[in-house]
Amino acid sequence: MTNDFRRVSRALISVSDKTGVVDFARALAGRGIELVSTGGTRKTLSDAGLTVLDVSDLTGFPEMMDGRVKTLHPAVHGGLLAMRDNAAHTEAMRAHNIRPIDLLVVNLYPFEATTARGADFATCIENIDIGGPAMIRAAAKNHDDVAVVVEASDYAAVLAELTQHAGATTLALRRRLAAKAYARTAAYDAAISNWFANALADIAPDYRAFGGRLIEKLRYGENPHQAAAFYRTPDARFGVSTARQAQGKQLSYNNINDTDAAYECVAEFDPARTAACAIIKHANPCGVAEGDNLLDAYRKALACDPVSAFGGIVALNRTLDAEAARAITEIFTEVIIAPDATAEAIAMVGAKKNLRLLLAGGLPDPRAAGLTAKTVAGGLLVQSRDNAVVDDMDLKPVTKRAPTNAELRDLRFAFRVAKHVKSNTIVYAKDLATVGIGAGQMSRVDAARIAARKAQDAADAAGLKEPATKGSVVASDAFFPFADGLLVAIEAGATAVIQPGGSMRDDEVIKAADDHGIAMVVTGTRHFRH
Repeated sequence: MTNDFRRVSRALISVSDKTGVVDFARALAGRGIELVSTGGTRKTLSDAGLTVLDVSDLTGFPEMMDGRVKTLHPAVHGGLLAMRDNAAHTEAMRAHNIRPIDLLVVNLYPFEATTARGADFATCIENIDIGGPAMIRAAAKNHDDVAVVVEASDYAAVLAELTQHAGATTLALRRRLAAKAYARTAAYDAAISNWFANALADIAPDYRAFGGRLIEKLRYGENPHQAAAFYRTPDARFGVSTARQAQGKQLSYNNINDTDAAYECVAEFDPARTAACAIIKHANPCGVAEGDNLLDAYRKALACDPVSAFGGIVALNRTLDAEAARAITEIFTEVIIAPDATAEAIAMVGAKKNLRLLLAGGLPDPRAAGLTAKTVAGGLLVQSRDNAVVDDMDLKPVTKRAPTNAELRDLRFAFRVAKHVKSNTIVYAKDLATVGIGAGQMSRVDAARIAARKAQDAADAAGLKEPATKGSVVASDAFFPFADGLLVAIEAGATAVIQPGGSMRDDEVIKAADDHGIAMVVTGTRHFRH
């Protein structure tokens, strides 16, 4: 047997998640492998009729301090770290009566699940595993001799190798398992450190780490020459990372990015109050609307920009029903995401084999705190989530004319949408539907012009005499630096405007609004989105 192979004669098993562990341990015992275990795992295996040595029999010490101390002992770590081909190591093992451990099976205390359910501080602290990560890191370091398993999904691979290689594991498998083990402890420590920073209200800790569990390897990234994968973080919100894919082909990198943008946008609309639909293309809304039902909301959203909606993402804030599903499937759509769907709607979408249907299980809370991160060359930009909601803002009228109740309703709607459009942003809205959107422009004037042009194109396509911007309201994600952008919106037919305010030329902008008899309110909050 070459050095690539290491026979397994003893396994230490200590798991919080006991899925499949009895069958795995039974298969190991059937090969004559001695089993060593701790606490609850040992009881589970013993109750299943397996012979299991207690770790205290190795160490000569009982578990103590409520189980905090049980595996932190030379008899355990020596058995994991000793290099089998090193004469000094083997002599130390002989001198101190340390027996080798060839296979370590450990999954960690459920810290992520404990924090996710909102447990109190003391409970979270008690679910920080100490002995587990220490053993995992020791075994992974000594992977030339020891195999380490950190989740049940790898049990089958280990058993297959033991069968194929007469009770031995290969170096290739041990290296793969070691790499996974270090990634697992890294993600675990990242979850702990971020929880601690949040608990201490430390917005900029000296070190920041992020970790996640692979959901799937993607075919490619933004472009075919880029590799990509999708990971779920411990603090996952309802959305694409939690969704069950009810039907359709594999999601692409761009599908996932756009679907996330769509679902975050539609989540701004409380489903108990209204039905809402957001149609997204390249991470920007091309139509958003509220309605009496999903079908009504979808049709109003589609009318804003039916050309761009082709091949887009449709997000809904309520359970997808058959009527809405029938309308959505009339044009080519990449993805539909909703909290849930009726059986009839699922069957209807199923007729379009390539259309992905995602059921997220709920809506993300737009007010919830959290972090977002993006990479820059050699670094990370980390910030708190934009959880400002227009319903919580004090809208201050600054013009001679205050908005009417109908205008105010549409102003709130428009600003809600503007939060999810790339800057610079201009959104025209009327009757709780977008009628023109200008996104991601270098100039706010250009954003206003493009949004108006989009509205004119939609009117021409529908055979209307005038664009829906006539009599609309307009939202700007940030202040108007000059009056020129506002004047473009007024020329397009807007009668009221909502914007953050705060420009050095606010007086000039307000005067332009007064000169044209339109209403303006300021929010004091901007929504840059880059």
